[in-house]
Amino acid sequence: MAASLYIGGHCALDGTPASSRLRISPRNLLTHAVVFGMTGSGKTGLLLVMVEEALRAGVPVIVLDVKGDLANLGLACHAPGPEAYAPYIDSVNDRGDSAAREELTAAAVFEARETSFALWDLSHQQANAFHQRLALTIFTPGSDAGESLHLLSSLELANDRWNTALTEARNALSAAVSLVLRVMGRDDDPARSREHVLLSLLAEQRLKRGEGASLDVLIGDLREPPIETVGALPLDEFVSANERASLAAALNALLASPTFSAWRSGREMDVARWMKRRDDGRVPAVVVSVAHLDDEARMHVLGIVLEEVLSWTRTRPGTNQLCALVVMDEVYGLVPPHPASPPTRRPIVSLMKQGRAFGVGVVLATQNPMDLDYRTLSNAGLWAVGRLQTDADRARVIEGLTGVKASRGKRVEGEGGSLADTVKDLGPRWFLWRDSHEPSGPVLARTRDTLSWLRGPMTSADLSARKRVG
Repeated sequence: MAASLYIGGHCALDGTPASSRLRISPRNLLTHAVVFGMTGSGKTGLLLVMVEEALRAGVPVIVLDVKGDLANLGLACHAPGPEAYAPYIDSVNDRGDSAAREELTAAAVFEARETSFALWDLSHQQANAFHQRLALTIFTPGSDAGESLHLLSSLELANDRWNTALTEARNALSAAVSLVLRVMGRDDDPARSREHVLLSLLAEQRLKRGEGASLDVLIGDLREPPIETVGALPLDEFVSANERASLAAALNALLASPTFSAWRSGREMDVARWMKRRDDGRVPAVVVSVAHLDDEARMHVLGIVLEEVLSWTRTRPGTNQLCALVVMDEVYGLVPPHPASPPTRRPIVSLMKQGRAFGVGVVLATQNPMDLDYRTLSNAGLWAVGRLQTDADRARVIEGLTGVKASRGKRVEGEGGSLADTVKDLGPRWFLWRDSHEPSGPVLARTRDTLSWLRGPMTSADLSARKRVG
């Protein structure tokens, strides 16, 4: 593992220069990190730098890409000249957005990046070496733009977790059943929905026997139930025969839907296999892009993926080394304060509380800090605060930052109002940086250039084009 992760440069809060480069130990990310910043603050660039540095240090990474920006990891330079950028130039120019008001050329992009690389002691040769060492997979659940992903693996495919990790197996099954019911427009709450309870019970019986519980099998079980009671009640009192027939008909319609077939095909949800170093020494980088989904579908898909990540984390041996990194680029609405409980909240909270013991670090980022559970974020030892637009956002983040440090018995220099003023005046790619592993207190940090070409969100068309380019 590399001795340090190269983040960028830094200086004191008053602008006094510090050492020329900001480097941190990989172990610093074991206690997790949170990144805040409004649109244009450079938040995505910082996340991509953290991802790149972890991968350069040989640490596998899972990226949950909510907005489509972190799929830019697939745009690492893989050639020594402008030709590396040429396949993606047309899609940028066709957008007509602010990033493309002046038409780009591959040569201009290459030259601009050559110049900016030189400022950070980087080069296209380093970018090329990084790309060659990368084993990148971009999953697009429900779409074939990237790699397809079988989201119902924990329901439809046999899994030995039912013999080794019962709680994790049940949590993954519950998330899959919730997705099925949501798509059908039915109550998907595991604690309230009788349909959820019944389907989970029928599926669990088969999965414990080492069988899959595919939708067609569950339809048969609803029509001819293999059980007589649910809890203390007869089956017909819990869910009547007519209700079971209605549920079976709805499942059959779903099974016949060409659109839904995309959720049931592709690679199995096998995080252990995703994160296994390749025989040729390349480091796994897995991006699960959900930018193409609506908000509700996105929530359920991320819930399923996070449950699988949590299940894998708990099977790992204990360690004090950073062995894997989980990165999310926008957690607004995914980990809200109690009592709200979307399907993503439980696995995120659990990963933040337990991941360190298993060598799994978590990095969360948002431009909307008001809806976050700060008791969860208090588990983070590294805070990076970029420019925030509103007084309320700044106050909430600074309160969380100083509260975390106070609870650990460490005074934060420049507390309260002065830190808020600092955050208010930050420019792009500058962050108020506080690392609990460093006794010197907060500094101002500026991120280095990314080795990958950070050129804006990757659309489905862009991801399809990337597959063709190879």
